[in-house]
Amino acid sequence: MANLKEIRNRITSVSSTMQITSAMKMVSAAKLKKAQDAITAMRPYAEKLTELLQNLSATLEGDAGGEYTTQREVKKVLLVVITSNRGLAGAFNTNAIKEAKNRADYYTGKQVDVFAIGKKGNDVLSKTLNVVGNQSTVFDDLTFDNVAKIADTLMEKFVGGEYDKIELIYNQFKNAATQIVQTEQFLPLASLKANAAETAGDYIFEPSKEEIVLTLIPKSLKTQLYKGIHDSFASEHGARMTAMHKATDNATELRNQLKLTYNKARQAAITNEILEIVGGAEALKG
Repeated sequence: MANLKEIRNRITSVSSTMQITSAMKMVSAAKLKKAQDAITAMRPYAEKLTELLQNLSATLEGDAGGEYTTQREVKKVLLVVITSNRGLAGAFNTNAIKEAKNRADYYTGKQVDVFAIGKKGNDVLSKTLNVVGNQSTVFDDLTFDNVAKIADTLMEKFVGGEYDKIELIYNQFKNAATQIVQTEQFLPLASLKANAAETAGDYIFEPSKEEIVLTLIPKSLKTQLYKGIHDSFASEHGARMTAMHKATDNATELRNQLKLTYNKARQAAITNEILEIVGGAEALKG
């Protein structure tokens, strides 16, 4: 059995760790509320924008999406992997990185590059895959304008023929304890044609429907990326809050076990001292 000093040092160490994990849990809980409100408020807008785009394109003839819907033979693929800048978030980053590697394996024989949004994904994936870009500072000021610049870069890469397909990989926020890894096609846009029979409403379009669709597509792409990053941001704090909650519980349990061990060891030491004193007294009597 370890001596009393070693056990006391371990109790102090575990208690310090417990204070840190508890503080991190509270910080993530506070940030999660704001991030959750943001993604919850944004989803209806993004869904309505997509619905409007589909309804408009369903009434158009020919290729309504212009250069963003161009289907080419897939030879070069860009994976946009959204992770976090910090760890201690359970399997949050690991799941997204694992999915990115699975997608790279899926496209075996083709050129697969990675565009990392988040430091953790960049650090890990750069060891095995070709990372052509990293935007880890976007989380410092997560605004639509900053994300729109990244979306513009991705759209330029596709339109310029640098890549034939671009996919987004991120954690979708469900609740604080559950994050679902999603892989979405960013470009080219999937067929925008909806069932024309389901397109309801009699509208007057100004300017033309074609111009409206071509204006909405870049905005829809920027919104899709912005939603993905916000989903990942909320998922990060949910995952970290859950991980730190479990770590705090484990530290509390370990501290209690160490205290019990310490008390037993201290009791045994006191008992031995009493026995030695009694034995010495008896020896003196004899």
